[in-house]
Amino acid sequence: MSVHATTEQIAHPSRSELELSAVLHALSDPVRLIIVAELAKGECEYTCGSFALPVTKSTCTHHFKVLREAGLIKQRQQGTTRLNTLRRDDIEARFPGLLGTILQAAGDAAAPESQLI
Repeated sequence: MSVHATTEQIAHPSRSELELSAVLHALSDPVRLIIVAELAKGECEYTCGSFALPVTKSTCTHHFKVLREAGLIKQRQQGTTRLNTLRRDDIEARFPGLLGTILQAAGDAAAPESQLI
């Protein structure tokens, strides 16, 4: 009997399956918007646990699932860890300018707080 490492296949919508309503719904939650904004800052893969989020682990898992099912992030399994990347090219191709506009608006909304320092 041989032992093989199994890799769970994680379902992602194709670029053509991305729906504006699902993307907007996913981005309407402040925690999910934080995740997307953090992923947008870098070009590498981040583990789910690398985000300092004000929610429980199970709630965090739910947020990543919503983002993945909306097509905003790509997840891949590596051992017991899921690595996350932003699907920037797919989002931009399907909805030109949307992600940048939302992230800019979210940054502008947070700006008054950061200027109080």
